[in-house]
Amino acid sequence: MNHNLKKLWSNEYVQTAVVIGLVALLIFGFWYGLQIALNTPYPALAVVSGSMCVSYDGACDGWSHPFSPTLHIGDLIIVQGVNPQELSADYPNSDIIVFKKPSNPDELIVHRIVAVDEINGTLYFRTKGDGNSHVKWPEIPSPSDYDPWGTNGVPGIREDYVVGKVVMRIPWIGHIVLFMRNSIGLPIIAALIVIIIFVEFILPLLKGKKQKEGQLQT
Repeated sequence: MNHNLKKLWSNEYVQTAVVIGLVALLIFGFWYGLQIALNTPYPALAVVSGSMCVSYDGACDGWSHPFSPTLHIGDLIIVQGVNPQELSADYPNSDIIVFKKPSNPDELIVHRIVAVDEINGTLYFRTKGDGNSHVKWPEIPSPSDYDPWGTNGVPGIREDYVVGKVVMRIPWIGHIVLFMRNSIGLPIIAALIVIIIFVEFILPLLKGKKQKEGQLQT
């Protein structure tokens, strides 16, 4: 039994499969660990639109504004789950939050809190993209500039729609996620992985097999 196990483990194909499995397990473990640590099912997200971008030169990506206090396309944001009562509405230094779009809860939006109302003990957050409308952050917007969304006829994002607040912005990294979402991005990544596995593992095995066959013939 032990001899068979040792023989199986000495097989380089098996070793390769185990290594790949361990890497995949580590990635999934890290992701679920991050969800627990940050208390949200969405601990890391890529910014896909320029609604939070405040730019006066027309560029709304993290490549050109890596240290901007607002968000840009391609940023990777770290999100932390919070008690809605603890969110700050002290505009312009208010919290940037991620929330479910009321008209489509499967879609996530990231905007800044500009005001908050409490109705019958429930908080409703008025939000706005920093770069939306002619009033850009940190200018003070009027209520007509706020996001138009409401919940059950009440203007604003109801507290239970809030996923969390943005606690960190990492420029550029989100472009990798966006590339993988592209129709050609994922196939390219998959092809690269296959090539790497072939070059690093399978090709050496084939060469070793040919060398053994050559030695046997001689």
